[in-house]
Amino acid sequence: MNSKKTVVVLFGGQSSEHDVSLISACNIISNIDTNKYFVLTVGITRKGQWMLYNGPLKHIETGEWEKFATPAFISPDASHKALIKLAGDRYKTIPVDVVFPVLHGLYGEDGTVQGLLEMAQIPYVGCGVLSSSISMDKVYTKIIIEKENIAQANYIVVYKEELNNTDEIVSRVNEAFGYPCFIKPSNAGSSIGITKAHNEEELIEGLNLAAKHDRKILVEEAIVGREVECAVLGNLDVKASSVGEIIAGAEFYDYDAKYNNSESKTIINPDIEKEIVEEIREKAIRIFKAVNGSGLARVDFFIEKETNRVIFNEINTMPGFTSISMYPMLWENVGIPKTELIDNLIQLALEKA
Repeated sequence: MNSKKTVVVLFGGQSSEHDVSLISACNIISNIDTNKYFVLTVGITRKGQWMLYNGPLKHIETGEWEKFATPAFISPDASHKALIKLAGDRYKTIPVDVVFPVLHGLYGEDGTVQGLLEMAQIPYVGCGVLSSSISMDKVYTKIIIEKENIAQANYIVVYKEELNNTDEIVSRVNEAFGYPCFIKPSNAGSSIGITKAHNEEELIEGLNLAAKHDRKILVEEAIVGREVECAVLGNLDVKASSVGEIIAGAEFYDYDAKYNNSESKTIINPDIEKEIVEEIREKAIRIFKAVNGSGLARVDFFIEKETNRVIFNEINTMPGFTSISMYPMLWENVGIPKTELIDNLIQLALEKA
């Protein structure tokens, strides 16, 4: 009798992080324990079409997988709990035990696909609808963290409709914290659409860029300090990893610095005082619980240069699994290799169901 669980690894998506998702998915697929799990790979195109792919991983990385895939989608009908594969005017129902949504950003990390899976009553890896949507929205994350009395950068919120009165926005920024400052779309990941402004002209340019990615824009004071990250894992019993540090190869760790700049580096167990490391780990767990997290997340902080204060930056509920991604590296550092980590995540999904 076959006791393997059927896992759908869901990748791609309609967000600006589509390409990162493809690479993350390849790393997960190549490290999943096939003695325990039967893997179905389902991709979502940039236009939103769902397709079942069964072929070499290299075609996923290059984006060529779409040429060899067939239409298939998760049925929202809870009586199915299945993947529906289409073939002309016929369809085949493939039972599914759990979904691993390796989707970053819009329609993947924001609670939308989680809502679909909840309707289908299929267990899935990662945070639920509420925690995913809150954590994806930088402004609402900040509101919740304020209630936790955890230090974070000062900020103001700007809406796209307000950009016809930039003088008023400039005045608010000058009054709140001045320059330099960061401009971020409230709902975007991988530092997409983020700019650093050193003056009013750059502020306006940054606002217009951010408005292309989201209606709601976060303008935030710049924190001078070290950028560090901590991985968390668990449902009710939450564990925090060691700490990693980001050394950006550019003025800040934007998309290009993350994925294209060879000068950018990640350091596991950097030279940071033990007390500060423990503070980061404790706050990472507190923040994860505050947003009602489950499964996994990566929580990012600054260590302020002049004061050594630990300042919260953001939380990512489906962190990258690329070869340079901090989340799997942090767990490998404490003795949990990728295959075991993926198994843990799947088991946490089944436990939560």
